[in-house]
Amino acid sequence: MPPKVAYIMSRFPHLPETFILREMIELERQGWQVALYPLMRQQQPVIHPAAVPWIPRARDLALGSPGLWAANGRAWAQRPLRLGRLWGRMVRENLRCPNYLVRSVVLFPKAVAAARLMQQEGVVHIHAHYASHPALVAWVIHHLTGISYSMTAHAHDIFVRTAMLPTKLRDAAFVVAISEHNRDYLARVAGEWVRAKTHVVHCGVVPGDYPARPRLPAGGEPLEIVNVGSLQPYKGQRYLVEACGILRQRRIPFHCRIVGGGELRPALEQSIRELQLQGAVELLGPQPQDEVSRILAGAHAYVQPSIITASGKMEGIPVSLMEAMASGLPVIATAISGMPELVRPAQTGWLVPPADAAALADALAALVADPASSSQLAAAGRELVVREFNLETNVAALTSLFQASLSRRQTDLAPVAGPSPDPANQPALIQG
Repeated sequence: MPPKVAYIMSRFPHLPETFILREMIELERQGWQVALYPLMRQQQPVIHPAAVPWIPRARDLALGSPGLWAANGRAWAQRPLRLGRLWGRMVRENLRCPNYLVRSVVLFPKAVAAARLMQQEGVVHIHAHYASHPALVAWVIHHLTGISYSMTAHAHDIFVRTAMLPTKLRDAAFVVAISEHNRDYLARVAGEWVRAKTHVVHCGVVPGDYPARPRLPAGGEPLEIVNVGSLQPYKGQRYLVEACGILRQRRIPFHCRIVGGGELRPALEQSIRELQLQGAVELLGPQPQDEVSRILAGAHAYVQPSIITASGKMEGIPVSLMEAMASGLPVIATAISGMPELVRPAQTGWLVPPADAAALADALAALVADPASSSQLAAAGRELVVREFNLETNVAALTSLFQASLSRRQTDLAPVAGPSPDPANQPALIQG
């Protein structure tokens, strides 16, 4: 029987986090079983077709479920002191962040119910995507059952709020960072000790899903610009719209499509009207993955105009940027977070300062002015994605970490000569 790993994420299905779905699919293709534990089952109008068969597989952790409260009742009856101490520690370590504190209290009964379910179905390891609430739930389950856990640290989960982060990092079997930037950041926040247990495993794409058809505008053809991402402040699309206004002033023909939905759509629509860019800049809304691939195939350039918000929220390395480079597109991105590890100036693309519409416009103009260099950068970018951001090889690296963790645990649990271990120091398993 293949080993079973439980995946915990904040919500499922969730179109902006298709990279988690891809990872789970590839994990099962490589011979592991995945048990899906979203903290919230989400209803959304656009669903990636590959997510559909996973929806009935998602474990139900709704607070309205009678089974959830029955599991909590049994757990508190069996181990009241253990649960009380765990709950108290969780509350203490989240006191300085009221938002996290409230969410933690709400999630605690979900974690208790999930612990029992995981024991029943033979989960051998837990992997949490995001070091925030998913990692908290994994931490609680670990202390209730002894099942090891790991986490992938992405972006806002470590850059904005760090309540309880060192504790979750210390108790994890290992930590995955999506970039060297994130590993360095965790070492600064939690201490150098975390560097040794943190492994850089990039998110990845399947290059074959994005056939490279490199082309640049010819004969006065408009420059086809694409951006893919949720319409949120840290994605920086407002600066792309402003850059399009500058291109219009310079009489550089273009057409820009922005794929994604979110809270900033009304503000972007207003900017498009004010700059008289109707028809030249289109907001396409959220799109399934096959449509994104088709849009990329028809583009000339991809722009990732991300910024750092006042709260510190920013990107990690956007998967949409990997998709664009796999499609053979010249890319322009901002020099923040881990993006310089993918977009390398004069090697695989252009980097510009964040929140600088003029710099974005200058880079787009340079792309049009020197098509030979643009094509070379695009080809090198695709090669880099195929080599270092390939889903198959990166999931294989992740499974190696899972296997190493399980092997260490089996060694730790192997009987040794000498006195019997003190039961008080053993994991408190939920029974029944």
